[in-house]
Amino acid sequence: MKTVTIYTDGACSGNPGPGGWGAILMYGEHKKELSGGEAQTTNNRMELTAVIRALGCLKEPCVVELWSDSKYIIDALEKGWARSWRAKGWVKSDKKPALNPDLWGELLDLLEVHQLRCHWVKGHAENKYNNRCDEMAVAESRKFK
Repeated sequence: MKTVTIYTDGACSGNPGPGGWGAILMYGEHKKELSGGEAQTTNNRMELTAVIRALGCLKEPCVVELWSDSKYIIDALEKGWARSWRAKGWVKSDKKPALNPDLWGELLDLLEVHQLRCHWVKGHAENKYNNRCDEMAVAESRKFK
C-alpha cells in the first residue's frame, strides 16, 4: 500500500461560530492542499472535517500518517474512544452523549479502508505543514464574518 502523509487543522471563531479547516496531503513529490469552512460550527467539528475531507481524497487503501494538533482527534482514535462511543450508541463512559457522532461515524467508516498512524504535533509551533493548515483554516473561517 502507498503511504500518504496528511496534516490537518481546524479553527473556529467563537466556538461555536464561523469555522474553517485545512488539510495537506503528501505522497512522494505530490502535494495537495484542501480547505473549507462553515458559518456556524465548532473547532472540533472543523478538526474532524479536515481529516474526513483529506481521507476522502484517497482513491485506494493507503497507510496514512496523520499529523494533527488536536488531542480530541488523536486521543479518540489512538485510545479507541471513538470506536467505543459508536459501539455504545454514541454514549461515552461517563454516560453523556458523545459529541459529533455524525462526523465520527463518517471518519470511522473511512478508517475501515485505510491503515492510520496518528501523530500529535504542537499547534502554532515550528511545524510548517501544521502552520499552513492553520493559515488555511483561519482564512476560511474569516469568509463567514
